[in-house]
Amino acid sequence: MLTAAFVALVIVQGLAMAFDEAWFHRRRGLPRWERIGHPIDTLTVVACFAWLVAASPSATALGVFVALALASCLVITKDEWIHARCCRPGEHWLHALLFVLHPLVLGAGAAVWWRDGQAAVLGVQLVVVAVFGTYQLVYWNLVAAPTTPAGPARTRRPADPRRRRSGSRPVRRRGRTRRVRRRR
Repeated sequence: MLTAAFVALVIVQGLAMAFDEAWFHRRRGLPRWERIGHPIDTLTVVACFAWLVAASPSATALGVFVALALASCLVITKDEWIHARCCRPGEHWLHALLFVLHPLVLGAGAAVWWRDGQAAVLGVQLVVVAVFGTYQLVYWNLVAAPTTPAGPARTRRPADPRRRRSGSRPVRRRGRTRRVRRRR
C-alpha cells in the first residue's frame, strides 16, 4: 500500500514536471540561470534517492536523508525570484503544485525505504530522475539555443540612450541623462 502511494505521487509529480517542461519552458525559453539551476534542483533529488538506495535504514541514515531532503526543498525554491518576473500565472500555479508534491514524494520515498525496504522501486526512481536531469542539462545547455539573454527578466535590448522618444525630453541628473515624459 505504501509503495503504491509513493508510485502514485511520483506519477503525479512526473506528469506535472513534464507539462511544465513541455508547455511552459519551451514556450518562454529558459534564461541562463534556469538552464543551470534546474539540473541542480534535479541533482538534489538524485542525492536523496541515491542515499535511500545506498544506505540501510537506521536512525543515522534517516537523519542524513532528512538533511538532504530539507536542502532539496530549499534549493528548488531558488528560482522563484526569476519566475516572479518571467512566468505567467498558470506556470506559477504549476510550480506551487510541484512545491507541494516535492516533500511528499521525498517523504513517501523515505517511508518506503524505512518500512518496506523496496530498493528496486527507489532504484527505478533514482534512474528516472537521473535521466531527466541529464536531459535538462544536455537539452537546455547544448541542444536548445538560448532564447532569452542571460539576465532573468531581460526580454529585449535596452533602448539606445541617444535616441529620443516622442514626448520626452532629456533631464540631466548626477552626470547621467534620463528621459522624462512631458506633462500635457
